[in-house]
Amino acid sequence: MPEHSKNEHHPDEHAEHAAERHAGHGSHEGHDHSGHDKHAGHSVAMFRNKFWVCLVLTIPALIWEPMLQDWFGYTAPQFPGSRFIPAIFGMSVFFYGGWVFLQGAYRELADRLPGMMTLIALAICVAFLYSLAVELGYEGHALWWELATLVTIMLLGHWIEMRSIFQAQGALKELAKLLPDTAVRISDDDQTEEVPVDQLNDGDMLLIRPGASIPADGEVKSGKSSVNEAMITGESKPVTKHEGESVIAGTVNGEGSLRVAVTGTGDKTALAGIMRLVEQAQSSRSRAQALADRAAFYLTFVAIAAGVATFIAWLAFGAELDFTITRVVTVLVIACPHALGLAVPLVVAISTTLGARNGLLVRDRRGLEEARKLDAVVFDKTGTLTLGEHRVIDTVAVANVDADDTLRLAAAVERDSEHPIARALLASAKERELTVPGAQDFQAIAGHGVQATVDGRELKVGGPALLRKFDVQPDEALREAADRFGESGQAAIYLVEGEQALAVFAVADAIREESYEAVKRLHDNGIEVAMLTGDSEAVANAVAKELGIDTVFAQVLPEQKAEKIKELQAQGKRVAMVGDGVNDAPALVTADIGIAIGAGTDVAVEAGDVVLVRSDPRDVPRIVALSRASYRKMVQNLWWAAGYNIVAIPLAAGVLAWAGILLAPAVGAILMSASTVIVAINAQLLRRVEL
Repeated sequence: MPEHSKNEHHPDEHAEHAAERHAGHGSHEGHDHSGHDKHAGHSVAMFRNKFWVCLVLTIPALIWEPMLQDWFGYTAPQFPGSRFIPAIFGMSVFFYGGWVFLQGAYRELADRLPGMMTLIALAICVAFLYSLAVELGYEGHALWWELATLVTIMLLGHWIEMRSIFQAQGALKELAKLLPDTAVRISDDDQTEEVPVDQLNDGDMLLIRPGASIPADGEVKSGKSSVNEAMITGESKPVTKHEGESVIAGTVNGEGSLRVAVTGTGDKTALAGIMRLVEQAQSSRSRAQALADRAAFYLTFVAIAAGVATFIAWLAFGAELDFTITRVVTVLVIACPHALGLAVPLVVAISTTLGARNGLLVRDRRGLEEARKLDAVVFDKTGTLTLGEHRVIDTVAVANVDADDTLRLAAAVERDSEHPIARALLASAKERELTVPGAQDFQAIAGHGVQATVDGRELKVGGPALLRKFDVQPDEALREAADRFGESGQAAIYLVEGEQALAVFAVADAIREESYEAVKRLHDNGIEVAMLTGDSEAVANAVAKELGIDTVFAQVLPEQKAEKIKELQAQGKRVAMVGDGVNDAPALVTADIGIAIGAGTDVAVEAGDVVLVRSDPRDVPRIVALSRASYRKMVQNLWWAAGYNIVAIPLAAGVLAWAGILLAPAVGAILMSASTVIVAINAQLLRRVEL
């Protein structure tokens, strides 16, 4: 199968490796650890299995621990050598369960970036060496049960953490599942055969049965159906597909049957491209991550310093060595920057997945991070705010004549014409679900328009030149409408019967219905909206007035677009550029954030920081909403992950020992793990954000 459709291998490996890549964060900004994975060779299953084994091994160490027997008033069965049970099982847990932390610490120290693994390893090594010394004759109380419970709880914490990240980063796994394993291929003699999707080639003809997943990108050659594209574009409504329409691999066919010619397979499909962008976004670093890494780096030294200070202080106060060692171990454990390492990566994973499910593909995390601070959004007009195709914007008919009927008749006259005006009339009639009758005696009137017979009526369609040629005088209402259309940069097209003009149509590049809401939402967020276009000022101003756009740059040549972005930036504004064409690429790169319409050219997509799968301008304010929500969660997690140490470290050191409040190392591990769980739960709440 193609690389991106290996459901049984690729997604799980990637998501798990992504989890591993982030689970042990303690790196320092400016260092690349791509070659020094802190959890190289680890997996969610490994931590799970080690936890259960260590839990079983810890139970005998607890049962035969003399201190616990005194506390709970019971006596464990005694037999020759039973007093060594806590030591035997404590050592077993240290070497079997603790080895993973020792390996992680070795990598951190080799990178000269001590972090979470270093603290855990230091804590368990101190407890192990002290306990071993006691067993060998040093006077004191061994900490075998504390060591065993500490390692076991730390394994549980890692299992929970990596499982959370694994689930959050499951976007690739879910995307890969969209592709079916097989496809129904139609041979030259119209026979069907079921073949693996990796055997498909461009040009192959496929039969897409009702309810089936589409195995490759393609073009519909026959048939009609509705296709559910929600998993790719985020569009909740099924999209009608008929001859000539494109279909996307991974989407689901509706009730109709389609015959599709393959145009892209494997890595060349839109789905594969989306998966690459998701993977790139999840691995890209944000400024918040750099801050978290730096904080974790410094917190490691704070923890070590606190541990040393605790050791010296308690010995100075005359405390016993086993008590002092216990305090040091608890401090080292509770100060582990575990939650701090998870705070940002988990939000990154969830926000990336949330964006992908809503048709927002993040190529660069820093682009998404900057979106919350935008001052202005610049839209390319054609194909972004507008459809990029001409439509009938307005219709004015003479008295007692139905406007829809005139559009129906005009579309019939133009049915056989290839002129853009003809396509505009036909498309508009189709969108309004008008039945367009057949026409006879079609004839082009060179430079003036066309004529044909429809329902026995001789009709003509054309612009002002047609009226002059046949000396047709439109009534006052039509003349006023035509003048109004002209002032707005719209073409005035007439329907004429005999010597009477029945209606005048305003034909122009139609504004997308979604553009109105997009501009409003941006304004509600306090963001200025500007528009770039090569059209005349009349056309540009008409669109801007209709949408309520603040700033208009009209008659802008392609090479001048980037300069207009710089003009806004020179005013101290953070600017996003939204475009879909090759000539938008320089402006996309120049802007603080480049937002590429995914339906546009590959060049524009490559230039953007964020890619919109749909050609829907409402996705731009959705990016802002996702950015602000992600940032809030990052800040909340960072404050909690770092802030709880202000209380936890002194408590672990024993500042309230005078009041009888002391934390055992295992309790410290529980508190540290609890902080990690709180951070994970808070990050998961990001899923509830409405974009």
